[in-house]
Amino acid sequence: MPTARWAAKAKTLKSAPGNKRRSRRSLSGFTLIELLVVVSLIAIASGLMSLALRDPAGTQLENEAARLVALLESARAESRASGMVVRWEPRSVDASDPGFEFVGVTNTSDFPSQWLGTGVSAEIVGARAVVLGPEPLIAPQRIVLRLEDQRLAVGTDGLGPFVVVDTENPTPP
Repeated sequence: MPTARWAAKAKTLKSAPGNKRRSRRSLSGFTLIELLVVVSLIAIASGLMSLALRDPAGTQLENEAARLVALLESARAESRASGMVVRWEPRSVDASDPGFEFVGVTNTSDFPSQWLGTGVSAEIVGARAVVLGPEPLIAPQRIVLRLEDQRLAVGTDGLGPFVVVDTENPTPP
């Protein structure tokens, strides 16, 4: 009789939840977690590819323009605070003598005189220097930055701050 009792117990264990053998049909397919992992890996890979395909010269020029806008606005604020005339002048139109200088600032060590990258040149449209103050209203001014075949312009309407402007439109916003 002990054999019949063991057979009944074994039958009960096989039929208990979690002890069933899975059929081949229930093992096919993917879980939701597996699908989410694959989709996220594809999204990360495509994001990295789009960053890698970006033009490095265009990115460098955008960084230089954003930095120049910040420097011009900082020098403009210092000019208004000190009451002294401050000018920004590029050293050369071509890239042979890169760099620029702020004339009239009280502490020249606060302002850089070099571009972040090599090959960047600047040209002021219609003037030799950009006058930054001390008056709150300055003349409309525009600076064209060049790197290789890329062009980007920075300008002001005289009342508003310096911003990156459209190179096709001759007047700043």
